[in-house]
This record gives sequence, structure tokens and C-alpha cells, in this order.
Amino acid sequence: MEVGTIATTADFRNGMVLDQEGALMRIVEFQHVKPGKGGAFVRTRLKNVETGQVVEKTFRAGERVEEAVLEHHKMQYLYNDGGSYVFMDTDNYEQVTVPLEVIGEASSFLVENQELSVLVRGGRAITVELPAAVQLKVDKAEPWLKGDTSSGATKPVTLETGFTVQVPLFVEEGDTLKIDTRSGKYIERV
Repeated sequence: MEVGTIATTADFRNGMVLDQEGALMRIVEFQHVKPGKGGAFVRTRLKNVETGQVVEKTFRAGERVEEAVLEHHKMQYLYNDGGSYVFMDTDNYEQVTVPLEVIGEASSFLVENQELSVLVRGGRAITVELPAAVQLKVDKAEPWLKGDTSSGATKPVTLETGFTVQVPLFVEEGDTLKIDTRSGKYIERV
């Protein structure tokens, strides 16, 4: 078992992977809380990298935790062969197959030839690290009626990956949109 680096709650950041009693837990979100009475603490939502289970855990402020040691491999997404995703290491051109369970929700934002980081531990892909935003083409969009201009009105569209997102009424099929991979929300039309 690889020994991780020691960090404190002050080092927490979204996406950080902790080694919690042998399980790899990714920080989904965290919040520093300083109540009027008592000591400060950090409330977190952790996602088990291997099972996908999400748990909430509270740490005392300044508590020491073990950050998992993961290797970052820059890879290019090639294709989906049904149950798994095939990536190519951009350094040695070796192809790696990553199961859908490892990809998880990130599959909604993967397009062929996209480069991203695959985190590896002990020669096994643990998770993928997406960029903060991706550009995806609109596959299906309902037409909008001119004059339907109520403030902030939105409609659902289906992107090229099959992901559905709420967008402003003016977005049409064939448009390219910038989507936030952390929240899954529309940012802008490109």
C-alpha cells in the first residue's frame, strides 16, 4: 500500500482524493464552519472513488488527513466500446481501457479526441479529471417561438454526448455550448 502525503483541513480543495481507512474518497465539496461556541470544523461531502457512494463527514479544523498518492497521466479519449472507455496515453501511445464505473458522471462530458488527466494508483485507473468546462454540440433542441421572451426562460436540449441541460431559448441545434463539468450547467454559447 502506497503511503500518502499528510495534509490538513486547510489544504482541502474540491477533487482532492483522501485515503480514509483504506478507501479512496474524493472531496466533492467542503465548507469551513466557525460556530459562535466551540471549535471550528470542516463539513465535507466525500465520494468513494471505487463504489460511487457519497458520505458526509466532519473534520476538526486543522485535523491531519492522508492525501492519496495518485499518478496523473495525460490521455486522449478515443472511443466508447459499450461497457468501457478507451484512452491513449499521449506520452507512449499505449491504449488503456477504463470501465464505466471508474468514469461515472464524467461520461456525460467526454467527446472523442479530448485530452484529460486519468488518475492512476498501482497501475490501475482510479478516476478521470475533467477540465472545468467543455465545449459540446447541441444534438436536439426544440424550436422557440419569437415573442416568448419571459425573463430567464430556458428549455432543455440534448448534447452530442446524450447529456441534457437547461439553456436559454435562443440556443438551436448545431450550436456549440460551453458547459461547466462540475455543476453540469450551461455557461455560454460559443
